[in-house]
Amino acid sequence: MAKHEIISCERCNTSIECKANAYTKCQCSAVHLDLNEVQYISELHDGCLCAKCLFELQQEYKDSIAS
Repeated sequence: MAKHEIISCERCNTSIECKANAYTKCQCSAVHLDLNEVQYISELHDGCLCAKCLFELQQEYKDSIAS
């Protein structure tokens, strides 16, 4: 069985194991983003992000629309 790729989170440089070929097992799948949140994050970053950064950016988006 092939190992998944170890990459750095584009935002914080934490090492993460990318499981794009097994998305439901990837750490980022723990973050449930709506379409607007996905668009917001994709405007800021092109690459993979760790779950912690995804949660932080999701909250940043929610805070920006609440003000």
